[in-house]
Amino acid sequence: MRLLRRSPPASGDNRTCGRAEHPRKQPAAAPAPEPIRWFGTTWVEHDGGYRLRRVLVPLGALICTAAGALLLRFAVGGVGMSHAGGLVNVLLVAAIAVCTALAAMRTWKVLTEGRDALTGWMAEDRSLGAVWLIGGVGALAVYFFRSLVEAPGESVHRAAYEQALQRHERRRAERGGRPGTKRRR
Repeated sequence: MRLLRRSPPASGDNRTCGRAEHPRKQPAAAPAPEPIRWFGTTWVEHDGGYRLRRVLVPLGALICTAAGALLLRFAVGGVGMSHAGGLVNVLLVAAIAVCTALAAMRTWKVLTEGRDALTGWMAEDRSLGAVWLIGGVGALAVYFFRSLVEAPGESVHRAAYEQALQRHERRRAERGGRPGTKRRR
């Protein structure tokens, strides 16, 4: 492996005169959009395979939802074969239904309002991790239904991106179009 060495400074370089070089502040660049899982930043302009992804993501979510439901069916069937009793089966099905509903509500809120909107029990990730795991089928189903409308979370990301662009334009207008300076009032 070969290391590159820095060449000595040229004779006209500021560092050779005994004073430090002070770089100019670069103008603030326009904010970059946040990527969305499976879509990257194609959601901004709806380019780069966005339409194909809009077809494949719901299909994948539907397949995963069906696989998760089948897995839960096998789990409930296994408990049923143990002859534990009717009450155990009813409690198991009720627990799965409640976990699925809670995970579905939480996922819907994240996809429509953003993760910052989560409060209370919905914001708990670690202590309710088992609930979110058991209710994963509900979360996948919500992901499927939301992906039929838009890239999941696109409206939240678009709103945040447009606000960031507006703030950037206001700051730029305050400087009067000259980078690195502010307009005097």
